[in-house]
Amino acid sequence: MANFTLKTAIDFAIDLANAARPVIMQYFRTRNIVDIKYDNTPVTIADRSIEKIMRTMIENKFPDHGIASEEFAPKNLNAEYVWSLDPIDGTKAFITGRPSFGTMIGLLHIGNPVLGLIDCPILNERWIGGPEITTTMNGNKLMELTHKTLDQAILAVTSPDMFNCLDASIFSTLKAKCKLTLFSGDCHNFGLLAFGTIDLVVESNLKDYDYLAPSAVVTGAGGLLTDWNGVPVKLGSTTHIIAARDHSLHASAVDILSNKN
Repeated sequence: MANFTLKTAIDFAIDLANAARPVIMQYFRTRNIVDIKYDNTPVTIADRSIEKIMRTMIENKFPDHGIASEEFAPKNLNAEYVWSLDPIDGTKAFITGRPSFGTMIGLLHIGNPVLGLIDCPILNERWIGGPEITTTMNGNKLMELTHKTLDQAILAVTSPDMFNCLDASIFSTLKAKCKLTLFSGDCHNFGLLAFGTIDLVVESNLKDYDYLAPSAVVTGAGGLLTDWNGVPVKLGSTTHIIAARDHSLHASAVDILSNKN
């Protein structure tokens, strides 16, 4: 599409996030009916309603674009542009009334993340960024990067239960070398990493919609989000990720997670 630019994409991603917010506010801290999916993760009417809205908007505005999302079947994944949608990242937080969940919207160009939006509506915090888009939070600049070694680093992980036995052993080695480890946080962890108050995010057992938007946001903040071997992420490329703004810190973590040390 000759008229499709990053500015067009940013404006449209904002429209998608704005469309999701009223649905989230309608169902947040209400008695949602929770279904358990095939992968033993929860889903609510809010997740499905938001994704339907966003998919319809994309199909109407950009019918030749692909869609890769959490709740419904993928569409046209071989398209030049593919949207990655996670209507509510952190459904467990959402259904228990915690505010750390959010909507994540990513755009891929020929398989590579070029735009990411993380929107935490209850906290009213929104990050937008990409490889050619300096990441901002609510339109404001991020904190200046402070270079740290592992023993100075704050590590964030959604849950220790996401690691299998082998992963848990490797993760424990990294955790022991870090100054502080925090659990929970969902997509908010990636936003705070980009902002500058968290130094490392390590996750396992993910789907691509869990990390494609954050990859662009972290990259736009000058950082890296890769798999545990340090390879950049793409659509369907991995289930294990490591993110850091500090490239040296990222390399130190990858050395451990890839079992080099």
